[in-house]
Amino acid sequence: MAAKSKKFHLKIPSQTDNLEIIRDFVAKIARKVGFDEDDISKIELAVDEACTNVIKHAYDNQGKNPIDITIQIDYQKLTILVTDKGKGFDPSKLKTPDLKEYLAEMRVGGLGIYLMKNLMDEVEIQSQPGKGNQVRMVKYLNKGDDGASQSGDSA
Repeated sequence: MAAKSKKFHLKIPSQTDNLEIIRDFVAKIARKVGFDEDDISKIELAVDEACTNVIKHAYDNQGKNPIDITIQIDYQKLTILVTDKGKGFDPSKLKTPDLKEYLAEMRVGGLGIYLMKNLMDEVEIQSQPGKGNQVRMVKYLNKGDDGASQSGDSA
C-alpha cells in the first residue's frame, strides 16, 4: 500500500519504440502501490494511448521531442500526467465515437481519448496553443460500488 505522497518522473523521446519502456515504468509503479493485474493493464493501455497521441498528433511522428510522464502516488490514488510541448488541440471539439458505426466501417485509430476515459477513473485534458498539452489521468486504489474512493477524504 502507498504510504505518503510520492512522485516518479520519466522524460523520454517521443518514439513508438519507447512505448514499451513507458508501459513498464507505469506498470511497475502501479504494481508496487497494490493495483491488481486487471487495473494495471487498464492503466498501461490508457498511458500508451496518451503517449501514442503525443507521438502522432502533437509531434507529427518527429521522435526527437520529449514526452514527460509524472506519476504521483497518494494514499488512495495514482495520478499520471503526460505532458508534451507539441501542437495543441481543442478537447471540447472531441465527439464520443459511435462504436457500432466505427466497427461497421472497420476503422483503425481514433479511439484513444475514448479508451482513456473508459479505462481510468478521471481524465482531464488541457491544451495551450504554443505551450503544449497535458493529460491528467487518475485511478483510485480502493473503490466503492459507485466508483468513488471509499474514504471521505479528498486529496
